[in-house]
Amino acid sequence: MVKRTKRVEEISEKDYGKELVISGWVQNVRVLKNIGFVRLREGIADIQVTFHDPKPVKELTLESVISVKGLLERNESVSGGCELIASEVEILNPAKAPLPLDVTQKVKADFDTRIDSRFMDLRNPRNLAIFRIRSEAFRIIREFLINRGFMEVNTPKIIATATEGGTELFTVKYFEKECYLSQSPQLYKEILMSSGFDRVFEIAPAFRAEEHNTPRHLNEFVSIDVEQSFANDEDVMSLLESLVKDIFDLVSRNKKRELELLEYELPEVKLPLRRLRYSEAIEIARSKNIDIKYGEDISTEAIRAIAEEMEPLYFITEWPSEIKPFYAQPFENNETITKSFDLMFGPLELSSGAQRVHDAELLKKKIIEKNLNPENFDFYIKAFEYGMPPHAGWAIGAERLVSVLTGVENVKECTLFPRDRKRVVP
Repeated sequence: MVKRTKRVEEISEKDYGKELVISGWVQNVRVLKNIGFVRLREGIADIQVTFHDPKPVKELTLESVISVKGLLERNESVSGGCELIASEVEILNPAKAPLPLDVTQKVKADFDTRIDSRFMDLRNPRNLAIFRIRSEAFRIIREFLINRGFMEVNTPKIIATATEGGTELFTVKYFEKECYLSQSPQLYKEILMSSGFDRVFEIAPAFRAEEHNTPRHLNEFVSIDVEQSFANDEDVMSLLESLVKDIFDLVSRNKKRELELLEYELPEVKLPLRRLRYSEAIEIARSKNIDIKYGEDISTEAIRAIAEEMEPLYFITEWPSEIKPFYAQPFENNETITKSFDLMFGPLELSSGAQRVHDAELLKKKIIEKNLNPENFDFYIKAFEYGMPPHAGWAIGAERLVSVLTGVENVKECTLFPRDRKRVVP
C-alpha cells in the first residue's frame, strides 16, 4: 500500500477529483446489496469510503486500522460533503471483537469503564478535542511568557521537606531515608529569584495526597508556575489576567472545530478583571444568609453565592494571613492581611498567587506561626539571607484550566491517565 498522502481532517474541496491514500480506524460498516460503506475516522474527522465491491468490507471489524486508496468525489448527501471511492484497501491491524466500549459513545459507559480502556476512550473525537485544546493552551502559555522575558526551568520533584506544611504529602523511600513527592515548586522558584534568574516559569507534575474523591481533584496534576523578581501582587495579577485573555482569545480562534465538537463557547474576557477583596466577598456571602466568619476559608456554598454576583472571571484579593501559606507577604500596616489573590472562574479557583515575603527574619517568624520548624527550611531560608529581591508569582492547575477551556466539568477527563485516590492504572 502506498504511504498515506492525506490526513482525513486536512481534506478540502481542492482534493476533489484526486487519487488519495487515507488511513484510520473503522468506525462503522454497512453493506447494501452490491455496495459497501465504511466510515473511516482519523483524529477528530471522519469520511465515508465507498466500495463497489463489498467483499473487502465484510472482512472488517470495528476499530480495525486500515489504509484505503481511492478517488475523492463530491457527495453533498453524506456527512462532510465528499466520499472516497475505494480502489484498494489494506488491513494494517484488525481489531478484536467485541470491543471493550463503544468509541462513538452511542452506548454509554461509566467513567471507570472508560478509563479502564482509556486507549480506546481517547479515540472519540470529543475526547481528543480536549487534549488538542490542552496542547494549544500550553503553546500559548509558553509563547506568552517567553516573549515577556521568562525562562523555563525544571525544579526537583523529590524533596526533603513540605512546601506548605501539612500532611498532604506522598512519602517516597529514597535510599536510606524518607523523602516526599513535591506539592509545588514554590520554594525552588523563590530560591531562583535570589540567584538573579529574574523571571521563571515551570510546567510540570505536582502531587498532593488529598483524600478527596471529587470531579475537581487529582492526586497527580500539572502545575503552571510563574515567579518574577522586583514585582508585587498587582504586577503578577496583571500578567496573569493578560495571559488568561490571550488563552481564551486564541483557543476560541484557533480551535473552533474542537470547541464545536465539545458544543462549548468560551466567554469573552474583558480587562481589567474585577478585584474583589476577601472582606467584600464575605459580605456578599453573608448578605445571602450564608454563615461565614472572617478568617475562615470560603466554603463551596459561599463561593457559589459570590460567583452569582460576578463576571465569569474575577480575583479575590487580600486574604487573611491565617489561611494563606507562610510565604505570602503581609501588608506593612496590617500583618493580618496578605498581598495574595485567587483567580476565580465562577465558583472554581483557577489560580492562586501572592507577593512573597522576601525578608529572612519575617519569613522565619511566619514559618513558626504556621507551627513549622525553621530548621527544616534551612536550604530555603539561606537564600533570603544573602540578598533576596522583592518577588511575586502564581500557579495555575493545568487540568482546571483545561476544564474551563472545554466546558468539561470532571478534571479527570482533562488528563490523559488520571491519578486519584483509587486509580494508578492504566
